Amino acid sequence: MSEFSNAIRIIKKYEGYHEKAYTDPRTEDEVYSIGYGTQFYPDGSPVKQGQCCTKQKAMEYLFHEIFVIDQEIDKLDIQIDPAMRQALISFVHSVGWEPFLYSGIIDAIERETWSEVVEDMNRWIFDCDNKVIGGLLERRKEEAILFLSEINANPWRSTEILMTAFRNYSAAAHQIRAIRKLEDSINPYVLTEFANEFCPFDAFPVFSSTEYDQIFDISD
Repeated sequence: MSEFSNAIRIIKKYEGYHEKAYTDPRTEDEVYSIGYGTQFYPDGSPVKQGQCCTKQKAMEYLFHEIFVIDQEIDKLDIQIDPAMRQALISFVHSVGWEPFLYSGIIDAIERETWSEVVEDMNRWIFDCDNKVIGGLLERRKEEAILFLSEINANPWRSTEILMTAFRNYSAAAHQIRAIRKLEDSINPYVLTEFANEFCPFDAFPVFSSTEYDQIFDISD
């Protein structure tokens, strides 16, 4: 299970080892967990009140759960790197399979909008009373960092994001939305300077900051 070492580390860190079956006092259900957050044994039977397990058994249960989650992720046929896979395994182990499927994470992965993936993951930090759970907040941070850790190995590394965007621009609706969102977040004077430098031979209109505001309606 060395290929899942980071997922195992995060799960063990935030679930902790519990010898005896327990319920989560922050939830309203009566689901029991044991070991490192195991709720169902490998044979499919649920953990029940009064049951116990050793650390060795707890690890066996955890390895089985990770294997099952990994197999289910494979069935989704999404393009993710090993770090992303481990982050998702930890996340699914924490929130459950159905919440993951009905979140926006899979769609965001397919669009390769990594910031949306992290944003969606970070929503899962509340208890049943909508109060932030400190442990979950820190766990989501670690999962997000792990998810993004290998992105620098692909063309969308920070120093070439715009260059890659220009090369792949096809005027698709989602690309236009992304550009408008970026424009709205950048100082119009910076955009004007960029426009003036980008096409200095009249291929691109040279605007003053006031003209840029009027044409592109930055105030919207």
